[in-house]
Amino acid sequence: MRPDHGPPGGDGRLRAETEAGFQRGLIAALPGSNTPVLLWPHGRSESPRTPAAPRDLRTDRRGGRRGGAVGLEATLDALLDPATEDAGAARTPVPKLPVVLNDKTDRAAQIRTVGYWWLDRMVQAEHQLHEKLTFFWHGHWATSADKVKSGPLMLGHQQTLARTGLGDFGTMVRAMLRDPALIIWLDGQRNTVKAPNENLARELMELFTLGVGHYTEQDVREGARALTGWVVDTKTGTASLNPKRHDAKPKTILGRTGDFDADGFAALLLDQPASAEFVVRRLWLRYCSDAPIPSATLDEAKRQPTTAAVLRVLLLAGGHAELVKQPVEWLAGALRQLGLRPGELPENQRKQLQSGLNQLGQVPLRPPSVGGWPAGAAWLTTSATQARLKLAQLLAGKAPQPFLDRLGAASQGQRVDALARLLVVDAFTDRTRAALTPAAGDPRKLLALGLASPEYAIQ
Repeated sequence: MRPDHGPPGGDGRLRAETEAGFQRGLIAALPGSNTPVLLWPHGRSESPRTPAAPRDLRTDRRGGRRGGAVGLEATLDALLDPATEDAGAARTPVPKLPVVLNDKTDRAAQIRTVGYWWLDRMVQAEHQLHEKLTFFWHGHWATSADKVKSGPLMLGHQQTLARTGLGDFGTMVRAMLRDPALIIWLDGQRNTVKAPNENLARELMELFTLGVGHYTEQDVREGARALTGWVVDTKTGTASLNPKRHDAKPKTILGRTGDFDADGFAALLLDQPASAEFVVRRLWLRYCSDAPIPSATLDEAKRQPTTAAVLRVLLLAGGHAELVKQPVEWLAGALRQLGLRPGELPENQRKQLQSGLNQLGQVPLRPPSVGGWPAGAAWLTTSATQARLKLAQLLAGKAPQPFLDRLGAASQGQRVDALARLLVVDAFTDRTRAALTPAAGDPRKLLALGLASPEYAIQ
């Protein structure tokens, strides 16, 4: 089971688990201050510098104007199909990676370059729905540089996710079965007619397309035969089928028999009713709620031809609930809000951002396993909150003066409320407010605490 396929619970469970996580002893002190900080969860937040986030759309049902669009449906359509080119993406062009000369040193440097670039792209891009969806697919097709060990292949993997993310799922599945990084990650290049390797076939069915309980071990063995013969050329960054290594004999998969190859196997999986439901449930969990999806919403969403159309159904549906921001979402949103561009930071501070994400447990290009990252209250532990506070202090230290001036323009007694407005937090609880108030005299310190607060961790 994927780490983010935990049991549903809804807002009540989330708040209870959040309170428990903080109540177990999150008492931290900012450097130079003896004021203890006990943080308590409540509310949610989105970045005002970020185009309206998917959950954010639900607050605009009265037809308010956002981003040039009027009303909920018009705003959502503008997010799913922007009318203009992404100027932020143009400012963050895909890096050109040189030829690897020193195998170990250059490979590590290239992977860092791709990671730095992707975070910068997430922050700078104007088509934020697309960026968030690309990262969602990264967690779905969880592939790690720890094993792939190639910046160019990981960059190609990311670009494939970005290119196919909004389209029909079948196109994505076929593209991923040819993705060199995924093939290496799941030992596809070792899968031959003489020695079938089942890793890719198993994860393709269990984690990527169907879910547990919708296939048999015999299906895994036969599916592995369909995927035999793919080899990766790391110099060109391409994958190709070697006919001599491929098993061309008939296979029986999911009750059907034929000379199935990778595309034939993919078609079989996509024909299964469980496939559409699996993907819809995954999107619902990440974008809408950890409670079960309403059956009518599920029925409508699974009939849609593209991921963009599925998202439109889900985001217009009822039944949404509070969700915990993933560390990368939290950091990218904070950087956008403060007007900080990772690509313009000194190397040592970019490393600090990556180190902070590592302490939080989520680094782009390095999911912990093929199951991806956890979700929900798993990000709200005491240690995670302390790591967020440390990273928030770095961000507050780099906050531009105009942002601090807006905070400082409020009287000291009103600065906690001013901070809530600047961070677009619905409201701080009395308990969080009590922790923030002693820092009101120091805008940077107050900002750091606000970014680390549980209210800012919930969306």
